[in-house]
Amino acid sequence: MAFEFERKQRIAILGGGPGGYEAALAAAQLGAEVTLIERSGVGGSAVLTDVVPSKTLIATAEFTSTLERSDELGVQYYVKGDDGKARKPEVSINLATVNKRLLGLAHDTSEDMQKALKKAGVNFIPGHGRLDGTHAVIAATGPGGTDFDRIEADTIIVSVGASPRVLDTAKPDGERILTWTQLYNLTELPEHMIVVGSGVTGAEFASAYSSLGSKVTLVSSRDTVLPGEDADAAAVLEEVFIRRGMTLMSKARMEKVERTDTGVKVTLADGQTIDGSHCLIAVGSIPNTAGLGLEEAGVELDSAGRIVVNRVARSSVPNIYGVGDCSAALPLASVAMMQGRTAAFHALGDAVTPFDERNVAANIFTQPEVASVGWSQAEIEAGIIRGTVFKLPLTANPRAKMQGIRDGFVKLITTTTSRTVIGGVIVAPRASELIFPLALAVEHRLTVDDVAKSFAIYPSIAGSIVDAARALHAVEHK
Repeated sequence: MAFEFERKQRIAILGGGPGGYEAALAAAQLGAEVTLIERSGVGGSAVLTDVVPSKTLIATAEFTSTLERSDELGVQYYVKGDDGKARKPEVSINLATVNKRLLGLAHDTSEDMQKALKKAGVNFIPGHGRLDGTHAVIAATGPGGTDFDRIEADTIIVSVGASPRVLDTAKPDGERILTWTQLYNLTELPEHMIVVGSGVTGAEFASAYSSLGSKVTLVSSRDTVLPGEDADAAAVLEEVFIRRGMTLMSKARMEKVERTDTGVKVTLADGQTIDGSHCLIAVGSIPNTAGLGLEEAGVELDSAGRIVVNRVARSSVPNIYGVGDCSAALPLASVAMMQGRTAAFHALGDAVTPFDERNVAANIFTQPEVASVGWSQAEIEAGIIRGTVFKLPLTANPRAKMQGIRDGFVKLITTTTSRTVIGGVIVAPRASELIFPLALAVEHRLTVDDVAKSFAIYPSIAGSIVDAARALHAVEHK
């Protein structure tokens, strides 16, 4: 008697960043035959040249800022000089050691991810992948990408990420004019770092290098730093930046960046020039979708070249999905990971609950950090949705006082009638950790009374979340 066995579903994934990695593990978990093609290494640019190394650098910078506050907490450090007298030591940053460590951590993370793929049974191909129609991919492997493998697939998931935007008037040379992926080649701390771009990336690196000891000038074409974020949060950050000695140039559009004998010269549209030792160009990114055969396969791209997808990451071609920064979704690693799992589950017929991008928590790793979730105060003020906003400064928090924290706040945004939590902003050290309770509240539509009934540790920074919720308790007057 002959038995027919159902063929495994074949899934090919282009790109092994957070989205492709999670898609591969999810698909393998459901029994699919999975092939993942990645040219840089498992983890992609997020692990090797972006998120992991940048946040490691920022963690080092944060440590130096903590040392600066030690005096007011009563902790003093001294060394004995040759004359036997005590002298206060200076904090010195060995950037070569810092960069060696962070690149090592990035490599170790990539290796761990590759081992996880192997354990799950995923076929990993190091090389450059592209589509060959709608049901096959081609992997260019070997020296110079001269060898080609054609892999047929029932489902294709594209997770190729994005690269720093490069301007003709400010072409990076990897030495003085840099993108954020090239910073880790530096062996000495920049004497004067000029950061062009005041969005998330620009603000994060400006904050980090300032804390590490570089003179920093931040060039912003907009009125403020972080123009797309909460206005109160941007104001706090600007105040902190200026207090720490950073030069902020608002409404200043960069015209060109040139290499000089001693460093760089940045010319602004109004004719002003800024001389520095290095310049970081942080003016956005572009998706790595060119030359992948997407348009030939009928996949719709938007005007920026990103894959247009629906809420389950499906493209205009039913068996092709787009996840991560190459898609028209929020450019966050957490979103890419969720998209990857969602795409794999949907393709293989598993239960899927599409996520709401508005409920995604985001964080900016400056000092202090800025975390947010849900509806914003700007949207309420614009009349897009009715709501109530309450802000509680951290200066009222006993734990903050103990730690010498003066800057920051907790902001709750609720519906006006039912007091359901629909948004929130936290500006504080470790705001990335503190935002999670608000993300849960937004996702599960908790009221301020639900939050207020929870027990926060006393004293704790998180206690300000509960205090803000209690302040918003709706009292019905008879």
